[in-house]
Amino acid sequence: MEQIILDIIEFLKQFSYFGVVLALTFEFIPAEVVLPMVGYWVYEGDMNFWLAVLAGTLGGTTGPLTLYALGYYGGRPVLVKYGKYFFIKEEQIQKADDFFEKYGPVVAFVGRFVPGVRTLISIPCGMAKMNIWKFSIYTFVAMFPLTTLYIYFGMKLGPHWEKAAGVVGQYMLPILVVVLIVVGSIFIYKFMKKRNKTESI
Repeated sequence: MEQIILDIIEFLKQFSYFGVVLALTFEFIPAEVVLPMVGYWVYEGDMNFWLAVLAGTLGGTTGPLTLYALGYYGGRPVLVKYGKYFFIKEEQIQKADDFFEKYGPVVAFVGRFVPGVRTLISIPCGMAKMNIWKFSIYTFVAMFPLTTLYIYFGMKLGPHWEKAAGVVGQYMLPILVVVLIVVGSIFIYKFMKKRNKTESI
């Protein structure tokens, strides 16, 4: 299976940056494989770093939209029945659903930094009919730093780009902590602002 995925990515390379977008649009191809490989192409001089990051971020945004649409229009019964064709297991759907129930719409952003939840969090967002523009913005903003990290380490590791996912994984917990602090600060600020406005009336 892994070799098939690598062959697909190599095939899409001929389409340059658009190929990167396409590779990430297909959700069954892990970003953890695509992006470090793109970093290796940057290392070889076949692509510009920042254009590759932009293409990766766009692809990392359009891909989740397909799962969002499945959740929005199909709902859980359709996903359970046909999810296997998208390499989606029912227990994975349940895990993402539980995460959404616990943390709400903000998981469209925070969930991108959580292994095991990152890909499938789009499904409960769609099932909850979350605003598509808000979902897209949250996803894009979250995917930018992740894409940058994966491509950067893929580039730095060169021929050993396969190790990039493990290296990025070491940074994931600190990144998640920073993300939670930022998100928490925003919520506190909004809450205090709303309370002050109410008290002034």
